[in-house]
Amino acid sequence: MNLTLKVWRQRNMNTPGQLVTYPVKNISPDMSFLEMLDVVNEELLIKGEDPIAFDHDCREGICGMCSLFINGRAHGPERGTTTCQLHMRSFKDNDTITIEPWRAAAFPVYKDLIVDRSAFDRIQQAGGYVSVNTGGVPDANEIPIPKTIADKAFDAATCIGCGACVAACKNASAMLFVSAKVSQLAMLPQGKVERKTRVENMVAQMDIEGFGACSNTGACAAECPVGISLENIAIMNREYISAKATSENVA
Repeated sequence: MNLTLKVWRQRNMNTPGQLVTYPVKNISPDMSFLEMLDVVNEELLIKGEDPIAFDHDCREGICGMCSLFINGRAHGPERGTTTCQLHMRSFKDNDTITIEPWRAAAFPVYKDLIVDRSAFDRIQQAGGYVSVNTGGVPDANEIPIPKTIADKAFDAATCIGCGACVAACKNASAMLFVSAKVSQLAMLPQGKVERKTRVENMVAQMDIEGFGACSNTGACAAECPVGISLENIAIMNREYISAKATSENVA
């Protein structure tokens, strides 16, 4: 396959970036998207040019690091697929592919295609934990949880924190990510202790980080590579209203 890449290049946070065009030849359709970028970087290094910086880790669709905006879609054209699991057979010979970083004020660009997603870490630290000591794994597994609740909590827990929901939302909202973390723990008995303070603190931190309000368009769930449901946003909203109704925090 021969392709034309238009890649966002930005030296650092303090300098403006631009799209740079790279012709790419003899790409196997069986390559993953990141393997294709590896080939491009090898050629750039041979030429003495700075390679394209992009995030990656497991390359197995688990870690959420491979956050690329490809042809106007988070993680590319395939639904339920992370960038590292996207293969070049999803494109056609002589295609032009535009590759950009996530676009959100709360995700500033470090370099090229790498963004700072530490805002997600701070939201998680604000309340995404439990203080209940369940002991070892056998002890924790002895806590009775109805299967329907356990399944819903597990579905929410599959969020990999990649930020595709933010990139897909026209308001750069983090509601799907935060709701997954809130509802996951709110459903489980271990999470009941911090149930009210958790949702208050995480939503407050989300606002501090500068994420936008929910647009109600569902773009976040449509582009989520692991299929986090919009139902979690409804759960979080109910949790938040309930918490605020009895909260001592009037802010």
